[in-house]
Amino acid sequence: MADSGLFLADAEATERAGARLARCPGLERVRQIHLQGDLGAGKTTLVRGFLHELGHPGAVRSPTYTLLEPYEFPGLTVLHFDLYRVADPDELEYLGVREQSDERTLWLVEWPDRGAGWLPEPELVVGLWQEGAGRRLRFSGPEARRIAPEFENFQ
Repeated sequence: MADSGLFLADAEATERAGARLARCPGLERVRQIHLQGDLGAGKTTLVRGFLHELGHPGAVRSPTYTLLEPYEFPGLTVLHFDLYRVADPDELEYLGVREQSDERTLWLVEWPDRGAGWLPEPELVVGLWQEGAGRRLRFSGPEARRIAPEFENFQ
């Protein structure tokens, strides 16, 4: 995947990218994935593909109003956050997730800038930006160099 990122033509491609991310070797070492992008850029769509690949059979919706949606898998808990409506990062303390998180917990955080100062630093940042009828996917953060090559031949 070039520095310019990967073009995803539609929602189906975005879901497939989420599924590919879930299969990346070594992802079990990652505890924080922050998802950046404007409204409608495909953050929740990417998470849907990720969770379905892990075996979640049901619907995956953005937890915009609940802030958090937990998903349980054998040996792994995924916490999907949407912080769009958070006015103050200190509001997140009331969710009690720090106490519930351990080495088997992965946080997928939409709108992480709204939790600045409260959220732990991410090992991986996934950026999605609208581009024409599709979107562009880019990785950054400490684990980006290891994850990006997994998308070299992505279609």
